[in-house]
Amino acid sequence: MNRTKTMFTVITFGLLIQLLTSSEDNPKQQLSTMIKKSNPVVYFEIPVTELDRAITFYKAVFDFDFTKEVIDHNEMALFPFFEINSGISGALAKGKTYKPTKDGVIIYFNTMDIDSTLSLVIDNGGKISYQKTSIGELGTVAEFEDSEGNRIALHQPNE
Repeated sequence: MNRTKTMFTVITFGLLIQLLTSSEDNPKQQLSTMIKKSNPVVYFEIPVTELDRAITFYKAVFDFDFTKEVIDHNEMALFPFFEINSGISGALAKGKTYKPTKDGVIIYFNTMDIDSTLSLVIDNGGKISYQKTSIGELGTVAEFEDSEGNRIALHQPNE
């Protein structure tokens, strides 16, 4: 079973366990309620035109290790996913329907040192598109353009 299927299986299994251990009389209603109360995003894909170039970029900036897969005839490089941690994971995706853009959804990556991460972005061919900005108690954010032309954001929590 590939990691993407494993990830969705873990999410589904977690919901199933909650259903089975509940005293709720209407399991279908309870499942609907659990889904509505869960985090809304479970997976993401970042469009790329050159998969190896994108892997090199994200490895250099974030030190991510990727697993290459072909899913539905599309080349994918899966980001790390750790079942014991909260959050989601995703993939770099290359295929006919994947087109890098600065105009679409913005994905935020966590960083503990936004200045260092932005330096790595520049050192590896990326461009800063929104300077480091405080968002008060929520931390600091910035945006950059990756090696493929996607707009990606960073978030550094306050200490």
